Amino acid sequence: MRPAHLIAAIPLAIMMGVASEQVFSSDSPASAAAPAAAKSTSSAPYTTESTPLGTLLDDPAAKAILEKDIPSVVGGPEINQARNLTLRALQKFAPDLLTDDMLTRIDHELAQLRLHK
Repeated sequence: MRPAHLIAAIPLAIMMGVASEQVFSSDSPASAAAPAAAKSTSSAPYTTESTPLGTLLDDPAAKAILEKDIPSVVGGPEINQARNLTLRALQKFAPDLLTDDMLTRIDHELAQLRLHK
């Protein structure tokens, strides 16, 4: 998939992310535990599997890694609409761009970043 196709896939990815979030109602114990889990992992390293894209974009050092490794993703006009998704979640919409090797490299760089903070 070319980088331009990722931009077209992001709205679909967002809809899929919103749909999966709707599985948990506000009365669900899982939804009540989610904020607590997010707080408890704030000192954990960033990962492409568990860290929302928005968190990576909000950290200047993490954003620099993404801009270096996947500039067409970070520079896409609709990237802010995918802030609640992880890079691994976006991978299924752009597998040629967000390859396993690329995401593994980003994970390694993000782990190094967190070690230095």
